[in-house]
Amino acid sequence: MAQAVVANSQVRESPAVERNIHEMLKDTPMMNESNNAVHSGTAPPTPQHMGFVPHPTSLPLTATTAPSTMPSTPVSPTQNGDPQIIKSQQSKIETIKNWSISTYKCTKQLMYEKLGKTSRTVDTELEAQIEQLRDTQRKYSNVLRLSRALASHFYHVVQTQHALGEAFSDLAQKSPELQEEFLYNAETQRNLTKNGETLLGALNFFVSSVNTLCNKTIEDTLLTVRQYETARIEYDAYRTDLELLAQAPKTEANTARLEEAQHHYELHKTSFEKLRSDVSIKLKFLDENRIKVMHKQLLLFHNAVSAYFSGNQTALEATLKQFNIKVKSPNSAMPSWLEQ
Repeated sequence: MAQAVVANSQVRESPAVERNIHEMLKDTPMMNESNNAVHSGTAPPTPQHMGFVPHPTSLPLTATTAPSTMPSTPVSPTQNGDPQIIKSQQSKIETIKNWSISTYKCTKQLMYEKLGKTSRTVDTELEAQIEQLRDTQRKYSNVLRLSRALASHFYHVVQTQHALGEAFSDLAQKSPELQEEFLYNAETQRNLTKNGETLLGALNFFVSSVNTLCNKTIEDTLLTVRQYETARIEYDAYRTDLELLAQAPKTEANTARLEEAQHHYELHKTSFEKLRSDVSIKLKFLDENRIKVMHKQLLLFHNAVSAYFSGNQTALEATLKQFNIKVKSPNSAMPSWLEQ
């Protein structure tokens, strides 16, 4: 009887064991999942059944393996054949090539001109005006240098007169026996200082105006002149090249080169004629402006210097008022930031 009970219990337990085995097989990962677990190094999913702790099906790895496909080497735009990059590079190369050819032709033309082996385009009237302008700038630069020296020396004279007047005034307070004489001299030096500051304002205005004329107005015209001279050399270089190709044998290659030289010659001829016209116009207006400016400045210089050395303070102040010049005393203190 006991054996029957045991057999019956074993029969009832066997289906439960079989169910547990089936559940364990279901929870066990497939071969491909197991492979993925080994490669990725991740733990298997935790089963949801209570009271069951599954054994790990794969060992956790601390370092992952390298990916199956290696990253490809970055390809530059030029290797991909980007048309914009290629076009830009070709344009730069073409620019350098044209510049090198032009520089060679111009250098050759300039050397041959100095050696007398080729002709050059000459505008006698224009070149005489240009040379006269350069001579005028040299002479005005000398006037500017001397005027600056005069203003600098006179500034120190005014400073010395001011210090001397202060010294006389101080001695007048400490020397009663010579007080009247010291006061006369102190007052004279104060008047000279005041008039000297007025003349110094006129001199500085004269120096500033001549400096603007000499180093800005004239220099701007001379810059255009230099551009004109460069264009003249280029024009003559391509003109000489065209003349040589015109005398060459009539072959297909020479004909193509002749057409190209004719094209470059026309371009440089147009540029040369335009700059020549610009130089002529600028020289004309510069001469008119120079006469107007120097007439005003020379009148100011004469009236101010004459009035100062003749002791005519009224005429000196009237001269500065006529030319709208504001005099700032060199001995005056700088205004405070509150006044500004």
